[in-house]
Amino acid sequence: MKTSFSVVGDMLVQRRIPANYDGYDQIQQQITKGDARFVNLETTLHYGEHFGNQFCGGSYLRAVPETLDDVKAFGFNLLSFANNHSMDFAHGGLMATKKAVDTAGFVNTGAGANLDEAAAPAYLDTVNGRIALISTCTMDNDAALAGKQSRRIPGRPGVNGMRLQEYLQVTADQLRTIREIADTSHINAQKDIERAEGYHPPLPDGIAELKNLQFKLGDETKYITHPHAEDMERIKKAIYEATMQADYVIVSIHSHELSGDKKENPSDFLQEFAHNCIDSGAHAVIGHGPHLLRPLEIYRGCPIFYSLGDFVIHNECIPFAPEEMYHKQGLTSDATMRELFFDRSAGYTRGLMRDRRMLESVIPYFEMTDGKLSYLELMPIELQFDKSVWQNGNPRFSRNHGIIERYANMSAPFGCNINIDDRGFGIVELTHKSKI
Repeated sequence: MKTSFSVVGDMLVQRRIPANYDGYDQIQQQITKGDARFVNLETTLHYGEHFGNQFCGGSYLRAVPETLDDVKAFGFNLLSFANNHSMDFAHGGLMATKKAVDTAGFVNTGAGANLDEAAAPAYLDTVNGRIALISTCTMDNDAALAGKQSRRIPGRPGVNGMRLQEYLQVTADQLRTIREIADTSHINAQKDIERAEGYHPPLPDGIAELKNLQFKLGDETKYITHPHAEDMERIKKAIYEATMQADYVIVSIHSHELSGDKKENPSDFLQEFAHNCIDSGAHAVIGHGPHLLRPLEIYRGCPIFYSLGDFVIHNECIPFAPEEMYHKQGLTSDATMRELFFDRSAGYTRGLMRDRRMLESVIPYFEMTDGKLSYLELMPIELQFDKSVWQNGNPRFSRNHGIIERYANMSAPFGCNINIDDRGFGIVELTHKSKI
């Protein structure tokens, strides 16, 4: 059986999207080609009745629930809203979003009233097979993570979080210096006392700490990241369940972490996570989060999109915000949002909306036959970088910005070869260095 998929990255939507804008029809036609049509909804949905959280994903994102009509009009039938903005308006905003998405009829997962709900696979039934979706995201604040229910206490609303196990590998000389700094400054005194009282396990040999930052002895200096073992096992368990209930399993992950010094580089943690998912039975991993394209890898006959960037981005169309967002710019809510964004962008000279890479992406359409990738094409899109604030951010086809060429160059080190056809689409060579 052949099953088809159209997938995109983040839909950071803050205003309604007209169905008749220039280029809309081509985008819709590409999306509706797939049996399963996925998007990550990066906003909350309510009318402003929920208070802003003490932390947010960078901006406090909110759209009216009717925005889901626009999501549906594009053709999407499968979504996640597990991302760093899910808790912008605390538990009330998250659960209002969940209610709106459920009411609109979207198959969704990744966030919910408790961890069991957020972590469970969701299923889409199509004429060409049943597709399972499992969604997760990395979070800087543990307060955004959904909580598991106990026998007597309800679980906590939140997202199906993927924590990182991270540390700095250092040389013997560096480790001695770190220990000297810790001893001299007494930065660990409180934790050392609590450890002596039995509240923390003893530190193993070859490990030092500065507050919550851990250092391990090694041959070279390196920042090391791995998926959190408990969270990874939860994802594997969900995949195991889904492989019995569905023909195909898709895993969505929202992650900003990088390796090296380039935003395009997927983190070591993300590569390990994606390979673990495929090894456990998933058929595709869809990454998003950093607002730009990251490489494509074909691993064991399955696609890994390390980041599909943005499908829609309305980052400066927020009508109003909590006091905390103004305070970060040294303002109060007596200021206008225009003043806030002017200050934050240094007079509209920096930030996401000033970087063309953040407004360029691809829409993959792929086919799976008998559990393996049999066809993959990439439609290049740009989000109208040169338009005004109230017009830009919506996708349209673009063959003249070198998007496929750039994507091919970054994907080549991952053993992926991409050619350009006469439409300007990228076509992936599935037999070229695939790790099957």
